[in-house]
Amino acid sequence: MSELKVDKVSPRSGTYLAVGTLSYKNILINGDMSIAQRGTSATSLTTGGYRTVDRFNFGIASAGTWTITQDTDVPSGQGFATSTKLDCTTANASLGASAELTFFQKIEGQNLQYLKKGTANAESVTLSFWVKSNKTGTYTAEIYDNDNNRQISKTYTIDSASTWEKKTVTIPGDTTGTLDNNNDTSFWIFFWLGAGSDYTSGTLNTSWNSATTANRVSSSQVNLADSTSNDFWITGVQLEAGTTASDFEFLPVDVNLARCQRYYYRITGSPAGSAAFNTIGSGTAILTTRARVVMHHPVTLRTNPSISYTGTLYFTTGASQQTATSFDTSWGGLTSGMMDWNTTSSFTQGDGLVGFVNNTAGTFVEVSSEL
Repeated sequence: MSELKVDKVSPRSGTYLAVGTLSYKNILINGDMSIAQRGTSATSLTTGGYRTVDRFNFGIASAGTWTITQDTDVPSGQGFATSTKLDCTTANASLGASAELTFFQKIEGQNLQYLKKGTANAESVTLSFWVKSNKTGTYTAEIYDNDNNRQISKTYTIDSASTWEKKTVTIPGDTTGTLDNNNDTSFWIFFWLGAGSDYTSGTLNTSWNSATTANRVSSSQVNLADSTSNDFWITGVQLEAGTTASDFEFLPVDVNLARCQRYYYRITGSPAGSAAFNTIGSGTAILTTRARVVMHHPVTLRTNPSISYTGTLYFTTGASQQTATSFDTSWGGLTSGMMDWNTTSSFTQGDGLVGFVNNTAGTFVEVSSEL
């Protein structure tokens, strides 16, 4: 039998695509801030949570009030279309001991096994990202090992006010503490924007060590919450194996969206630029005022999800259309979910039906399997 071995494919332009080119090298998801299923802006924030861009979480405790937006201010000529902007709208110039302000992402343990953490062959990783802020000075980036209560922190400096700068931080491999091979959180990647003395009063752990709260953040860490003039932008966030930062790995939008939908997706009534009245699923009138609907998820979810809705939903049999009054029961699986909805008026029991969201802004069904 003949065997064909190919080292490269040469297109007409004369450049080539090397066989074995790295793909999905970025351990983080949505590092270009391009997917924002929850919306492009969240205001008056004094508590944490997932707010705008997918996969990135906002952490805050007694550190002012904030607006977070998916923004179009990006480093010139780098290929990015979006960034995340954090804007201080109410300042706290004197942070209490337990105050914190962070921007972070959690990573599943099964996505980190090739780093060989906890072995003699543990891989180093490199974190690279673009940042911009009017607030110059020292900032802290941290990797926290949730499985073994270990962590390491490194500092970086924003040198020039209101100027996009690329930062690179290399983290050595940790030969202590293997990571769980499952779908739970193993790593937290923190960008610290402010911290009270509970986090800054010790000696910064610049090598892997058991986690001590006082050693997590640099004593020189800036307080981004100290003025309503303060803004912070970030994009191009990439964490990869090795000791050098490569160019940011851009993924097709459908691939990036699907990776985000593993953790969260939303069916909206009037998404920008697309048709309204999106369907949520089909099913049967199991009682005269109860609809049972099956929803098929766009991707396999991380874990059995929670399902909720906001706004107005309708169910139609063709002959009759009713409005949902409450969400009664759900059985959420990894690939599909089944829901019972109470409705305003009577169906004919046994009729087939379709459920859909109203064509108004702020109406949606959301499915969450977030870490």
